[in-house]
Amino acid sequence: MRVADKMAFDQVNRAIARNRSDLDLYQNQAATQKRITKPSDDPVAASQVLGARTEEQSNKQFVKNLNYAKSFLDYSEQSLGDLDNVLVRAKELAISQANDASANPETRKAVAAEVSQLYAEAIQIANRRLGDRFIFGGFKTVHPPFDQNGNYNGDDGEMKVHIDKDTFLSMNMPGSVALLGKGLSSDGLNFRSLAQARTLEQLKTQETKHPDDFGQTQDSGGSSGGLERAPASLRISDNVAPNESGDETTPRGVNVLGALKKFQIALMANDRDGVQESMDNLDGALQQVIVARSALGSRVTAINNTLNSMQSQLVDDKSTISQLEDADVFHVISQINKAQSALQATLQTSGRLMQKSLMDFVQA
Repeated sequence: MRVADKMAFDQVNRAIARNRSDLDLYQNQAATQKRITKPSDDPVAASQVLGARTEEQSNKQFVKNLNYAKSFLDYSEQSLGDLDNVLVRAKELAISQANDASANPETRKAVAAEVSQLYAEAIQIANRRLGDRFIFGGFKTVHPPFDQNGNYNGDDGEMKVHIDKDTFLSMNMPGSVALLGKGLSSDGLNFRSLAQARTLEQLKTQETKHPDDFGQTQDSGGSSGGLERAPASLRISDNVAPNESGDETTPRGVNVLGALKKFQIALMANDRDGVQESMDNLDGALQQVIVARSALGSRVTAINNTLNSMQSQLVDDKSTISQLEDADVFHVISQINKAQSALQATLQTSGRLMQKSLMDFVQA
């Protein structure tokens, strides 16, 4: 077969282009330390890397949500701990002033002044905020939830935080639950559980059954008005102990601020029976705050467990991405040397093959 000069020239060009392309590929891998820099390098691995990176970004956002919810819950639990100390001190004062043998009108008036300070401290705790959010106001986090008379101006909303796929967690406890005892079951231990509406139909059903939790008002014509807010969760009574007829029992909560106020009034009036009754009220308030703290503590435990799981998942995602995407440095350097040797050999052999030119034939 006759081999023309053009055929030899084309073959040399293809060989040199192929060798330079291989060298460029391995040099790029050495510079970026990545085996895959574009989908065409390895379509299957590139798809897996994109999936792992998407999962990694989602987990990072979940970790941010968890850390924010944890700080909110920690501060709420700390505030209830301070309120616990206030109630313990009030109970000590009530015990000391409960009988006429150890107390008289003058001592009770003096103690009433201290109880007034305890009440003011309790109001201050109830109106604490983290950043620009009041922690015990439910959804109403802009304005203080309690006034100086102990009236609650918040709602029953519990803010849900997305902490995992299809998993939500309440990051707050409204003052109506922790300080007023709303939703506390008859055994004095369990608060009503929460249900997250997942579809529009479930939300409408909850709105119909529990209009108070959605802040609905009646207009002048008696029809239901629009929603004042869009709650992220709804408090239902799945965890309330049923009575003998199977219905929900009446919640038996304690107004913590009201118990302190009644104790102060009983002291000012030198009402021994009122002081003794206040001892029972303060006991109930203290128990209620303890239950609320334990509920918040259980949520913090759940967050810590989820955080540990998320951190492990992030490590696994990074490991998966590294295994699929990172280049083997020793292999890359070896391939670079091999490609350089091949290119040098191609250039040398092609130079010998293409030594003659058209001028050589013209001179001849």
